[in-house]
Order: sequence, then C-alpha cells, then structure tokens
Amino acid sequence: MGPPLLLLLVALQLFTGPSPAAASSHISAVISQSGLDFAKDLLVSHAVETLTPLSVPDIEKSMSIPLVGTVSMTASGIVLHSLTVTNSTVAVGDTGVVVAASLASANLTMEWGYSYSAWVVTIYDCGNASIQVEGVEVGVSMGMKNQNGSLELSVMECGCYMEELDITLNGGSSWFYQVFIDAFSNHIRSSVENAITNKIMEGTLKLDSFLRNLPKKIDLDSVAAMNVTFVNDPLFKRSSVEFDIDGLFIPSDETAAPRDMLLGDIKSALPLASSSKMLWISLDEDVFNSVSALYFEAGLLQRMVDKVPEQFLLNTASWRFLVPQLYRKYPDDKMVLNISAISPPSVRINVGRIDATVDLDVTVNVLDFGEIVPVACMSVSVAVSGAAAVSGNNLGGRVELDYFSFALKWSQIGKLHTVLVQTMLRFFLKSLFVPYVNSYLEQGFPLPIINGFYITDAYILTSYSKMIVSCDVAFIVPETLYPVQTQGRFII
Repeated sequence: MGPPLLLLLVALQLFTGPSPAAASSHISAVISQSGLDFAKDLLVSHAVETLTPLSVPDIEKSMSIPLVGTVSMTASGIVLHSLTVTNSTVAVGDTGVVVAASLASANLTMEWGYSYSAWVVTIYDCGNASIQVEGVEVGVSMGMKNQNGSLELSVMECGCYMEELDITLNGGSSWFYQVFIDAFSNHIRSSVENAITNKIMEGTLKLDSFLRNLPKKIDLDSVAAMNVTFVNDPLFKRSSVEFDIDGLFIPSDETAAPRDMLLGDIKSALPLASSSKMLWISLDEDVFNSVSALYFEAGLLQRMVDKVPEQFLLNTASWRFLVPQLYRKYPDDKMVLNISAISPPSVRINVGRIDATVDLDVTVNVLDFGEIVPVACMSVSVAVSGAAAVSGNNLGGRVELDYFSFALKWSQIGKLHTVLVQTMLRFFLKSLFVPYVNSYLEQGFPLPIINGFYITDAYILTSYSKMIVSCDVAFIVPETLYPVQTQGRFII
C-alpha cells in the first residue's frame, strides 16, 4: 500500500536530522521487516479494539433558510461503532517508523435535531441517523530516542483522512434532510477525524509510558542480573530497527544505570542479508565473561566433593597400593575433594564453535577423626567446548571436556604418579565436573525479550567474538494466555 498519508509521513521522517555519536553496547537486537510487520499488526489490531466504540463531541450550528428563518441544528450522540481494516503498512525513516492503515469502512450512529421560531411558536423536530464512511486512511509517525537508558517515544505526525460520508437520516421532516447533510457533512467528517487522531495520540502516550517503564535489569539469581539499559538511540535502517543494550551482568543488588558515552570501537549486529526471521539478538562474548567474573568474585566457583559415582574412590583404602604413604598416615579414612576456580572462566566465541577455559585448584583432603586435613594440591587447567540452545526465552547450552593439563603444587604424602593422577583427574572431570557445569548451563539465562513475547524457531550461529540468535516471536495475550498466530518473524 502506498497511500498519500503514508508518503507524506515518510517524507517528513527523511528530512529529520541524524542521530548523535554512539556508545558501546554488548547486546544488539535487530527487528527485521517481517518483525516490524508483526509488531504493526499487533498495534493496528489493538488500536481498532480501543477505537470502538468511540464517542465524538456534539456539533451545533445555526443557519438561515429562506421562508423559514434561522434554524438551530444539532448532531449529538455521535458514536463510531466499527472499523474494518483492509490494509496496513509500516515503513522506516531516518529517526522513526511510520504506521499507516487503510480502512474499508467505518460505521457511525447519531441523533439529530433542529428548532426554529415561527411567529410565537417554536418548532422542533428530531430523529436518528446512520453514517457509512468509505475510504478512511490513518497514519502515525513515531520517533524513539534513548533517555537515560530507557526508550522515549514521541509522535511527530498523526492524522486521519476520510473521503466520503453517506448519511442516512430517519424520522422527522424529509425537507430538512438535505439541508442537514449540506450543513453538517464536513463538520461530522472533521470531528470524527479529530476524535480518531486524539484517540491514537492517547494510545501512543500509553505506549511511551510502557517503553519508559521497561525493566533496566533482569535478575538471574540472587548474585547476578543482566543490565538491559539501552545505549544509543535506536538505529533506523531501510527495513529494520536496531536497539543497542548494555548487556553485561552486574550484582543483583546493584541498580542498573547507563554507562558513559564511548566514541570509538562501535560494535553492531551482523547484517540481516536475506533472512526472513523476525528478530536477531547478537551477544558479545563479554556478556558471558561478565557473569563468570561475578560468580567468581562471589566465591561460588568452588565445591566440596564427598560423593562420586564410584564412592569407594573417596577412601584411603582404595589407594593403599598406589599411594602407600597416604594409607599409612590415614588408614581407611574418608576423603573429600575441594575443587576451586582460581580465576574467572574465560569464554571465547569463534566461527562455528564456543570454547571456555578455567584454572582450578584441586585439593585432596582426608577426614581424620572429623577434621579436614589437606594432604595434596594440584593445579589443573581445563578446556571445554560446547553448543548453545534456546529453551523458552532462555539461552542455555552444554559443554564437553576437550583436554586438561595439571601440575602438582604441593604434597604431604610423597610424589604422585603422573599417569595415575591423569587417569583419576579425567575420571573426576568427566563424571563430576562437566555434569555439574552442565546442570547450570542448561538452565541458562533470560534473553532480553519483552514480557508477553515468546521466542520460537530459534537458530544460533557464531562468528568472531559474537553469538547470534535468529528467531521468530509469538505473542501471548495476557488476559487469556492463548497464543496469537504470527504472520511474520523477529530477528535479534
């Protein structure tokens, strides 16, 4: 559709000045044309629901009629009952988006009346009327800016245009019908146009309030929360809109705030190319490293292990021939492993793969008469690789062991055999460490999706230092919790 109102609003967008310099972000969300169409359909559908029924202010007018005199006329109780949308379009300008809709018809009802004086007698008559409107166009041009980490929506242009009104009057004197239509047709048209425009403006104010009040952080747990404050103004391209988000994890008890402006090394999402997905979400590897650093600083990357699948291995009796000195000092005592990260795990994302390394201290302890006694410590460097997956609105994954290296840091039970230590470490890493890590990775963390929207048909690809989630989106109506069928797709 290319109605004149849409063309005018797009033209106004193109003459608006460019955005200021950009700041650094770690998550970029890009809504493609199909995603914009999907959002437009939701907005138009909601607008139609809220526009009807719509009351229009009463109209009063006086006019002089030959042989009759001055006639006072009123059109009251004007109500817009129904709207039928035949087509709608969304277009992207330099600083915002334009939404325009063509309506096949609009139906109104009203009451009419007139009065005039004839000598000493006042003559009054009234009736009702139905109005059929053909050829209605509605359009709104909206801009969005970043205001202290929140989105601010503003209306640059909003208008409604009606072509023809077919007014059918009932009751009263038939001679008055054409007089009324000639006198009130344009007034009714402009009043209805203004009422629809004002109602749309009210709706955009509510949308602005909704955007301003989007949460600035998403809690992962009692330790970490994702900072989802916006950085930079939205970037409006020919057929997409990009939103830049801070994206790094912060302590959950800390208030999320926009970071200082950075004028260099601007990162942007990958081009959409020919993808038909609605939404692309690009995450820097810094996002993953920020949450691992938080957990490390909170002291959560350590674990005391006193149960393993082969429980007999955590008893000195099992080592009496392999490590005789251990058994002689602590015969038939239980053992406990203390596995602690000595630095935050490091995540690296490359084309087609995700790698991570973590340096551990593995301390062997003996329970001697209820007291924990450290007897040996090894420094272990572990490398894993894995794949990510989307479950619901969460991004999770799994890893598997690639390789590890170790060195004995100290020992109170003599020198340990390298082959023996390597075999046992491999067993503990595969049967204990990796499953433990996966139990948390499979839970994942929430992607920055607005409440009420749900990711579908997600596809994940990786490039240098970035992970990209390409997906469609479904909307769940809050009152019914039934999914609304999607006609397009989103891309982040």
